[in-house]
Amino acid sequence: MKNFEVLKPFGPSIVKIKMPDKMIEEINEYVDKVIQDKEKIKKLNEGDKLIGKVQQEFLMEVNFMKQIRWAEFLASNVSSWAKEELNKEIRNFQLIKSWVVRQFKNDYNPVHWHTGDISGVGYLKVPSYLGNTSQPDKKTNENGKLQLIFGSPNLFSKSTFIVKPELGDFYLFPNYLMHTVYPFTGTDEERRSVSFNAQVQFSK
Repeated sequence: MKNFEVLKPFGPSIVKIKMPDKMIEEINEYVDKVIQDKEKIKKLNEGDKLIGKVQQEFLMEVNFMKQIRWAEFLASNVSSWAKEELNKEIRNFQLIKSWVVRQFKNDYNPVHWHTGDISGVGYLKVPSYLGNTSQPDKKTNENGKLQLIFGSPNLFSKSTFIVKPELGDFYLFPNYLMHTVYPFTGTDEERRSVSFNAQVQFSK
């Protein structure tokens, strides 16, 4: 499988990359420690500022992000995207914030978009079973999936793109791209993801 892939399901391109196994392990260990610390989780809580109807959303601490070279990982892939898609160099990549989303059965994320210029989501834990829909014979089951939305449907022009969460997959997309995450059922397992917003400046 490719570690870097530009996808063009509709208007703007998006990028699919793979998070290193070590990075996934480090972030999960960090999250597991944070959620045990009531004072810290209260301080880092971002749920009242984000639109998600989920159990828990909290910021990653700057020192931890520096430790795992999080900004460098994101900037490197955004630079590759800009070079391949726009033939431009990134002069400055500024990470605005990055946060963890802990989603459980029946939680969801309404349609929304982000601030900054570039956003993304990566999957740290994915339930083994996301449940059936109320119409199990339907070909499409959106349970627990990410849906990216752009424009309106027209002849030979799709307006949505469904992403099935897979451990380690990370998707980069423009901040203005609307998206939603559907609820899942049938399991008490956690769906854990990490997201970010960043600003970029291009070289002239």
